[in-house]
Amino acid sequence: MEQPALGHPLGGRRAWLVWGTGVAAYVVAIFHRYSLGVAGIEAADRFGVSASLLAVFSVVQLGVYAAMQIPAGVLLDRFGSTRLVVCGALLMGAGQLLFAVASGMGTALLARILLGLGDAVTFVSVLRLIVLWFPPQQNPIIVQLTGLLGQLGAIASAIPLIAALDSFGWEATFIAAAALSVAVSITVAVVLRDSPYAGVADRAPVNVAGMRQSLSATWAEPGTKLGFWTHFVTQFPAVAFALLWGFPFLVTAEGIAPGTAGVLLTLLVLAAMACGPLLGYLVGRFPYHRSWLVLGIVVVSAMGWAVVLAWPGQVPLPMLVVLILCMAPNTPGSMIAFDYARTFNPPERIGSASGIVNVGGFTASLVVIVLIGLIVDLLSPAGAPYSTEAFRWAFAAQFPVWLLGTVQVLRWRRRARARLAEWDPTALAALRGGRVLPANPP
Repeated sequence: MEQPALGHPLGGRRAWLVWGTGVAAYVVAIFHRYSLGVAGIEAADRFGVSASLLAVFSVVQLGVYAAMQIPAGVLLDRFGSTRLVVCGALLMGAGQLLFAVASGMGTALLARILLGLGDAVTFVSVLRLIVLWFPPQQNPIIVQLTGLLGQLGAIASAIPLIAALDSFGWEATFIAAAALSVAVSITVAVVLRDSPYAGVADRAPVNVAGMRQSLSATWAEPGTKLGFWTHFVTQFPAVAFALLWGFPFLVTAEGIAPGTAGVLLTLLVLAAMACGPLLGYLVGRFPYHRSWLVLGIVVVSAMGWAVVLAWPGQVPLPMLVVLILCMAPNTPGSMIAFDYARTFNPPERIGSASGIVNVGGFTASLVVIVLIGLIVDLLSPAGAPYSTEAFRWAFAAQFPVWLLGTVQVLRWRRRARARLAEWDPTALAALRGGRVLPANPP
C-alpha cells in the first residue's frame, strides 16, 4: 500500500478531524432517522392515518435505506465519501423540509423516501473513511465509537424534539431540522477528504459484471451470512421501539406522560452508548465467542419483553426502565456484525459486505414495524384509542423473528468456522486462543 501524503499520517490529527466531521454527519442522519418516533401521534392526527398507515412512513424510509445499501457501496467506490455524505445531507434536508410543509400522505411519503436515500449513503461512507484514514488495528474500536457517538442523534430526536414540537410547532421544528442538514453539508464539503493517500485513484468505475462477481463472492462467504443474521437478530427491537412504536406504546398503552416517555427513549440511547465500549472490549478479548455475545443479547431482550407482555394490567415505571435496559445492548450488539464482514472478506469486498450485513437488521426492523402496526389496528375497535392489550399482542410478534434469527446465527456460525478451518487452521486456533482473526482472507 502506498504511504499517506506527507503531513497526513494514518491516525494523525487530520484523520481525527476527517473522522469527527463524518461522525457529525452521521449523528445528524440518526437524528433524521428517528425524528418520526416522538412525532408519531401528532403525525397520525396531521395526516389522518391509522396505526398501520403510520407504520408505512417508517417502512418506506427503512425500505429505501435497506434497498440502497448495496447501490450505495457501488456509488461510494465511484464517487468517494465526501460527495456521498454531502449529497446525503442535502437529500435529508430536502426530506425534512418537505415533511414540514406536507399536508397529505403522498407528500409525506416522498419526504420519508428522501430521508431514507440520504441516510443510506452516510454510514457506509463513514466506515470507508475509517478504513482509509486509520491503521487496521484501530478500525474495530473506532467503528464502535462511531456507532456510540451516532446515538447522540437519537438523543436529540427524543426530549429536544418533543420540546421543539411543543414550543414551535410542526413546521418550524422540521424546517429547523432541514437547515441543520444544509449546515452539515457545507461543513463536510469544506473539511472532509476521501483519502490521506497521495496520487491514489480511489474512485473505481462502475463495472456491472465486476460488481455482480464481487457481490456473488461476498454473499458466498459464510462469514458474511453470519454477519447478516447477527445484524438481523440484534438490531430490530431497539429500532422498532425508538423509531416508531415505543412512544405510542408508552403514552397510549401504558399511560406514561409524554415527557417521561421521552426520558425513557433517551435512557435507551444512553444505556446503549454505555454498552458499546464493554461489548467492543469483549469482542476483542474473546473473538471466538462473538456469537455467544449476540445470542446473550437476544436472550436478555426477549426476557425483558416476556415479563412486560405477561404483566397484569399496566406495567409500573420501574419495570419499563428494566425493559429499556434489556433493549440497550441491541444497537451496539448489532455492530458485531460488521466485525464479521471485516474479518471474513478482503479489502475490495468490505463495502459490499458491510452493505449486505446492514440489510439484515433493517429487514427485520421493517418486518416488525409492519407487524406491530397491523396487529394494533386489527385488535383496536374503529375510532377507539389503542389499547394495552392490542400493543402487547403486537409486540409479541418479535418472538418469531428472534427465533428465526437465532437459528440462522447458529447455522452460519458452524459453517463460518468450518470454512475458516479449511482456509487456515492456524487462524482458527489463534481465534480460539483469544487473538483477533487476521482480516482479509482470500
